[in-house]
Amino acid sequence: MQSFDVIIIGGGPGGTTAARILAQGGKKVALIEDKHWGGTCLNCGCIPTKMLLGAVAPGSLLRAQERLRVVKGNVKVDFTALQGRVSRFTKGTSQTLAKALAGSGVTLFEGLGTCLERKEGQPRVQVVCAENRTDMTAPDVILACGTASAAFPGLAPDHQCVLDSTDLLQSAAIPESLIIVGAGAIGLEMADFFSAMGSKVTVVEAASHVAPTEDPDIAKEMLRALTKNGITCHEGTRAKDLRTVDGKAQLSLEDGTVITAAKALVAVGRSPNTEGLGVENLGGTKTPRGYAQVDENLQCASGLYAVGDINGLTLLAHAAEHQAAYVARRILGQADGPYESGPVPSCVYGGTEIMRVGHTATALLQQGKSVEVSQAPLSMNPIAQASGGTAGFVKVVWHEGRMKGIAAVGAGVSHLVTVAQMLLKEGYSGHRLHEIMFAHPTLDEIVPMAINAPRKAVTAG
Repeated sequence: MQSFDVIIIGGGPGGTTAARILAQGGKKVALIEDKHWGGTCLNCGCIPTKMLLGAVAPGSLLRAQERLRVVKGNVKVDFTALQGRVSRFTKGTSQTLAKALAGSGVTLFEGLGTCLERKEGQPRVQVVCAENRTDMTAPDVILACGTASAAFPGLAPDHQCVLDSTDLLQSAAIPESLIIVGAGAIGLEMADFFSAMGSKVTVVEAASHVAPTEDPDIAKEMLRALTKNGITCHEGTRAKDLRTVDGKAQLSLEDGTVITAAKALVAVGRSPNTEGLGVENLGGTKTPRGYAQVDENLQCASGLYAVGDINGLTLLAHAAEHQAAYVARRILGQADGPYESGPVPSCVYGGTEIMRVGHTATALLQQGKSVEVSQAPLSMNPIAQASGGTAGFVKVVWHEGRMKGIAAVGAGVSHLVTVAQMLLKEGYSGHRLHEIMFAHPTLDEIVPMAINAPRKAVTAG
């Protein structure tokens, strides 16, 4: 039986962040990962997706300049070379990450970690790799196991023509046609890339609009951009059955429509990796959806914490890192109050992007709160004009005179996320906004313009 100060299960953004901080704080740390160091984000999520989108971004810029009749030309992406670059980068970065953690004093275990019943009141964890089993104990255990692609009856990937996001990212060739079920961040980013590469893309979203977590006006602008790029969208239509038929993906919708394509992507959300984890063995519980239940301190039970996707609070890599840093500081005795996330930033990337920090108008209205909105079009910004990406806008959501959210849709708006977060967190509006000097010309200038724009009351429906 090996003894540590802290055992962490999961080597993604949350687990590695906690391990690094704890090791620097003098703790003896064990970090367990059963697939690849860096987790889904680095190996088959955020990073490879952005590398693909980065390769087609010049084409989007070129088309914008062509519409202004100032540039002509073609951009051709070598998909085989691109896939090779992505593979080399992710593998190399994963290896470098593992070496850095080991160099900082973290003990790495490659295998499947499971929580066992306590021994003399102390949490126990077992690591299984092939035929080898290692038992260990520690006063504190952090669960950072993340999530996997969700599937529902009739919509399960068969890994032939019906794929999950990992399958699609590893495709050897661009499919002639592609069905994407789900128009959240994953679905929209995949639609952007594969459409730019020549696939005939059809997006199906069960909710009333694409980008279902955003306000309808943001979604409407995204839909306009998708349609303009030749992507077919079915909104408010549920997928009934998706399977491989005669070497193609066949999707049946509840309204009777049948769509076929060379491949299909199931992008209907994520499921927590808690099956068989043994959360209950250490006194923890799971939510009805299977996430690890946590309190205001991100604690499941005495000596047991859960950070990142696995607790279901916010399924974003940077949220996992932020939560992990808090838990690490708490274990080190450097934090004693409840966890506070502050305004959470999120982005959808691609030729047309979505950025949001804080609340949507829709969410506040559903809470029965009064809401006002102010906004500014990107066409008023010189940098947007220079790039030709003037479609879209920045909006600010207000409640009782206080900023509650900032969102944007359009080309390059993901670059606004940090300035929006800082302005929102510190409440820079009214006379306080003049305390900040914004460089000119920058895309950032559109945010204070939206803050200062006239406010209009909005109502539900």
